[in-house]
Amino acid sequence: MASRPANPHEHARARALAQRVRGLREDRGWTRERLAKESGIQPGTLARLESGGAIQPGFFTVGGLAEALGVSLDELFRQSKVRPGLWSAGYEGRDIDSFVASLLDTQIGVVADVRLTPISRKPGFSKTRLGQALGEAGIEYTHLRGLGNPKDNRTPFWEGRISEGRARFRSLLHSDTAQSDLDALAAHAAQSRVAVLCFEKDEERCHRQVVLETLRKRTSLTVTPLA
Repeated sequence: MASRPANPHEHARARALAQRVRGLREDRGWTRERLAKESGIQPGTLARLESGGAIQPGFFTVGGLAEALGVSLDELFRQSKVRPGLWSAGYEGRDIDSFVASLLDTQIGVVADVRLTPISRKPGFSKTRLGQALGEAGIEYTHLRGLGNPKDNRTPFWEGRISEGRARFRSLLHSDTAQSDLDALAAHAAQSRVAVLCFEKDEERCHRQVVLETLRKRTSLTVTPLA
């Protein structure tokens, strides 16, 4: 029988636990081999866990690590929880591999694509290929077409008439479709780290700034640029 695929939240928790264990080990000045010996687990098992590859490490594995590192299980997992939030992501100037790597480093669980038509000349960033690349990394992909900027409102952003473009786009957010997608985005952001995706690297030149501003007011979550 096929195993159940891990969901994005499990991947996020695994990456957070990996960072926590690796950080505690390095704080003590221990090598990976030293921690494996102290905790009584195989070096290969520890290597997989520290890389975020062990989605559900065994109880005795985690228990041995906690004892060796001098922390309780509660402390180990409490510190490894991923705090939800919103990230602003533009793929201008990026390739797909470095983009996915940035998402993984930031422990993003969901990418919300707010392009009206998710097609790109840049390899890997059209909807199907992007969804596949993110899925392989354990990151959920959702296309929120109702939050896309129509073609006839893109020129103001390109020509520097930013206030005009934003005002027009804000008026479009009153539609039922846009409100439904905003609700879906807020629900994701309440439980996971969400990267709101469009093309422009500079958020100030992109309609996603209005989307994020609206979500920030609705959820009180901070918005962080994706590194």
